[in-house]
Amino acid sequence: MRKNIRIGVVCLARKTYDYAAAGALYQKAREALQAIPDVDWTFIEALVIEAEDTRAAAARLSACRLDGMAVITGTFHLGHLALTLKRAVDVPTLLWAFEELPYNGGKIRLNSVCGLNLNASNLYKAGFDDVHCTVGGDIDMDWLNAVRMRAALAQSHIGLLGYRADGFFNLSIDELAAFSKTGILVDHFEISDVTAQEANSASVAGYARIIDAGFDCSGINARQKQQVAELCARFRTFMEKNALTAAAVRCWPEFANMYGISPCAAMSVLQSEGLLLGCEGDLEGVMSMVICDALGGAPPFLADLSQVSFEENHALLWHCGVAPINLCAAGCVPSLDTYFAGGRGVTSGFVLREGRVNTVRIDSARGQTRFFLRSGAAVPMEKLLTGTYGKVVYDQNIRALLDDVTSLGVAHHFSLVYGDYERSFKIFAKIMGYKLI
Repeated sequence: MRKNIRIGVVCLARKTYDYAAAGALYQKAREALQAIPDVDWTFIEALVIEAEDTRAAAARLSACRLDGMAVITGTFHLGHLALTLKRAVDVPTLLWAFEELPYNGGKIRLNSVCGLNLNASNLYKAGFDDVHCTVGGDIDMDWLNAVRMRAALAQSHIGLLGYRADGFFNLSIDELAAFSKTGILVDHFEISDVTAQEANSASVAGYARIIDAGFDCSGINARQKQQVAELCARFRTFMEKNALTAAAVRCWPEFANMYGISPCAAMSVLQSEGLLLGCEGDLEGVMSMVICDALGGAPPFLADLSQVSFEENHALLWHCGVAPINLCAAGCVPSLDTYFAGGRGVTSGFVLREGRVNTVRIDSARGQTRFFLRSGAAVPMEKLLTGTYGKVVYDQNIRALLDDVTSLGVAHHFSLVYGDYERSFKIFAKIMGYKLI
């Protein structure tokens, strides 16, 4: 679900320039900003020119619990102004310059870009790295997306059900380091906390209808289908009761033994409704899903880089059967299958739809948090496998992509999200201080 954010906006100026024209441009910009959905704006309506104006603006903005701040260079101005604002409101900051107006009598009227340069230099040399710059009449929408992602992490409550999957040492994280960096809070639960959760009969019946309407269920028996519906209801109630933004599930090897089926099919159904459920206890994978979900497009999910073709330059993004059912390709019939765990591995089976995709992962290693990012296109393929999967042709050569993944030790789960968000993700990595891979 697209993340609602709070953004403060202030416009700086100096009276030796055409500050009246800057004020008119700022008024026009405010009107345009108010039309952007899912943003609560706090405007300092008057131009900020003097030091006392800046202190008053900083006091007001600092009281608003902002997710980001846009500092507009209406005209060139003194460097004190932006530094005073940033000291009081230490949130990701957009430095925004207007384009220069036609000259009037041989004089530069705004000198806005030079003011942006001054502020960017001052803030960089003061040690602030969460600063992004733009020039033009409109706000940078990719910066807003990046702020949405950061805010989503900061306000997230993730449940870890069980632990990471057996042998997946590379999915372990330092939870307090993650909290310190992002604000994300992780709580631990037992698998039995979900499987023993009471299932509302009306909710179970509703999910049974969804399953009948959405899947070819000929590969499972009636009891397994009922267990999927019940698990959907149990998961939803459990997450709502515990106020969880997302959950990372140790989905094997114990789950099928304890409950009778694996959770994959239920996760597929629930993710199509907007719940965020990650496989194999992968907390950073789920964190990656959280930021993708904040963009408000199609639901994200975790997948493996399972196969590469150097000759045809594509990769198979596959997982056992957890992708949201609403990502199924047109003409493909989704199925529920039992191909592992001794016939108890009830999973979704379908080919992913075509479209532009981003493959991302927040990934920590050797005391550093990295951000893996690759973009490409999911292309048509036949339904040849069990599980949920798609063929992706990346913008980068697949051999070079694989070399980066393996040589830098990136963990083997990636959040796949549809859309064209590459620039938004790059800005996010910058304002978070993540090394971009």
